Amino acid sequence: MKVSICMKRHVVSLPASATILEAAALFSKKHIGLLPIVDKDDKPIGVIGIQDLLALEMPDFINFVADVDFVHDFGAVEDTRPPTSTLKKTARTLMRPVVSVEEDCGLLRAYSLMFQQNLHDIPVVSKDGKLAGIASRVDVGVAILSTWSKVE
Repeated sequence: MKVSICMKRHVVSLPASATILEAAALFSKKHIGLLPIVDKDDKPIGVIGIQDLLALEMPDFINFVADVDFVHDFGAVEDTRPPTSTLKKTARTLMRPVVSVEEDCGLLRAYSLMFQQNLHDIPVVSKDGKLAGIASRVDVGVAILSTWSKVE
C-alpha cells in the first residue's frame, strides 16, 4: 500500500517570504501541526511545526530544567508573547529542512522515516517534487492496521 491512499490532499502551505505571524495565523485558523514552506513552483523547501512557533514563547529556563513537574504555574510568563520584531521575520528564518516522501512510497517506509526522524507529519510530493499532500503518523498507522483485519 502506498502513502497516497491515506494522505490529506488539501494542504495549506506558505511561501518563504511570508511572516512568522502569518504562519501562526494559519496554524490557528486551519488547526494544523505542520506547515510546508514552498518555492514559487510549489516545491517544499522547508517546514515549520507548531512546536517551532511555541518555542518562541517558551521561557528560557525551560532549556535548563530537566523536569518541569515541580513548576505548577509559569505566572506572568503565561501572558508574554514573542516580540513584534520576531513575528515580522520571514518564515525562512524559522523553517527546518524538509523530510518528505513521494506519493508512491510504501506505508512502512513512510512510517519508518517518521519514527526515525521523530515526525508527527510528513509532506508527500509528486514525482516532479511538488507538494501533493501530508500524511500523519495516525493516517499511516491506521492504513497499516486496517490490513490486519484481512489476516485469518
